[in-house]
Amino acid sequence: MTARSSRTRPAPWWRHAVCYQIYVRSFADADGDGVGDLAGITSRIPYLADLGVDAVWLTPFYTSPQADHGYDVADYRTVDPLFGDLAAFDAMVAQAHRHGIRTIVDIVPNHSSTEHPWFRAALAAPDAPERDRYVFHRGRGEDGAEPPNNWRSMFGGPAWSRVDDGSWYLHLFDSSQPDFNWENPVVGDEFESVLRFWLDRGADGFRIDVGHGLFKAAGLPDTPTVVDDDAIESDPSRWDRPYWDQPGVHDVYRRWHRVLAEYPGDRMAIAEAWTSSPEAMARYIRPDELQQCFNFHWLEADWSAAQFRGVIEATYDAVDLVGAPPTWVLSNHDVTRTVTRYGGGSVGLARARAALLAMLGLPGSAYLYAGEELGLPQVVVAPEARRDPTWLRGGGDGRDGCRVPLPWSGTAAPFGFGPGLGQPWLPQPDDFATLSVEAQRTDPASTLNLVRTALRERRRLLPTLPDRIEPVDRGANVLAYRRGPLTCIVNCGAEPVDVSDLGVSDLAEPLLVSTGDVGALGALGGLGGRGGLGGRLPPDAAAWFHSR
Repeated sequence: MTARSSRTRPAPWWRHAVCYQIYVRSFADADGDGVGDLAGITSRIPYLADLGVDAVWLTPFYTSPQADHGYDVADYRTVDPLFGDLAAFDAMVAQAHRHGIRTIVDIVPNHSSTEHPWFRAALAAPDAPERDRYVFHRGRGEDGAEPPNNWRSMFGGPAWSRVDDGSWYLHLFDSSQPDFNWENPVVGDEFESVLRFWLDRGADGFRIDVGHGLFKAAGLPDTPTVVDDDAIESDPSRWDRPYWDQPGVHDVYRRWHRVLAEYPGDRMAIAEAWTSSPEAMARYIRPDELQQCFNFHWLEADWSAAQFRGVIEATYDAVDLVGAPPTWVLSNHDVTRTVTRYGGGSVGLARARAALLAMLGLPGSAYLYAGEELGLPQVVVAPEARRDPTWLRGGGDGRDGCRVPLPWSGTAAPFGFGPGLGQPWLPQPDDFATLSVEAQRTDPASTLNLVRTALRERRRLLPTLPDRIEPVDRGANVLAYRRGPLTCIVNCGAEPVDVSDLGVSDLAEPLLVSTGDVGALGALGGLGGRGGLGGRLPPDAAAWFHSR
């Protein structure tokens, strides 16, 4: 992690962007049906501009039966009426562009919905050409009554379902999400057409769902070991399987790279690609493939300086192989919210705030999940209110708790999420009253204002910041690094840490402190012993310094 010189020419916007993930049904509801929509997003674009993000990533809004909340797509070129229509999409993109915000749309190429016209045609006639656009196979055993192999669905149970003519179709996720057959060139041609459709409408990029999927190993071999459904997520070999990370996927992304290059404005694509090694991940972001790949290391790290250092080192180990920029993410719509993951309550909130400063100070692009800027915790959703298909099918924790609609204003649900008093699709807890945008906007010490200030300072300092960091050794419980004139220190230990002798010349007041009132930094005093923090950084805290 040694330093190197700053960029000598303007970089594409996505190399250092802060992208804000919007789970569409949970962000803002304009029509009062309890579900977020595109018009709701449009109405909140000024909020996002004030927050300081560079782009928004929208989860799927396509026509869908909603068996997996939009990740089961029936029509890739239309908007589900639940979320609006194409005119609403166009209006949202235009409003975002007016405020200098780009739009990244979610594309789902591994599978469709069983309601997709292709799949319906495939079921209607075994000899239909559409059948070869999915993975159909004869079963094993007497009369083909057993699944073709031992693959398991990520949602639990066999990854195969049998149809009336006795054949089986593959679904690595829900049975309503049949996998495409990417060996058929018609599939590749169709998705190029889909990309162009949204690029022509102003999309600035794509987030690729299950980007490590698409192709399957020849012959559909059994997995070496059969993992119990309850353990599949913790299985260390879960990404080293004959249905993930196959060589053919890279030809697809080279093709997509060429498509993106035809359009102005540095269009981009970022993959959700879970792989078995940094080297495997790096292959997705070679110069002729995708621009970015999500770095999920931080999602799996505990509150630990050693683990955070490991995250940063592993990330650079991967991106350095191909000269790509890093990406950083602490939370998304599939994992427990950071506040809860780091212990919950005031401790979890303090740690989440500190982790945000650590992430936002690093080179590369950062991805924020809606509500992260408010310090929202994971919500405990009662069983009768659960909507997550993974929970409905297999139990466990489910994902509803991180998808509860955002609180905007007021003292009772729906907290300004939609007009009137209609309740949202997932229940909001009473304590959202103190976490709403309205409640935090006027509190200079709020998480919202901490993030706003951090994004403002990040943007202001960006021209002076190199693309690498230098680690600073402050002991086992401290993550510290320098990035040119910016120094970031995170105390992950249980005791205050003396940082008065950092050895950075001309350190004045801290630029930002995760525990303090960002509107009164002068009153905190410097970390150099002139009052205030008195040269000691509290536990579960982070600070930024700027040397002049």
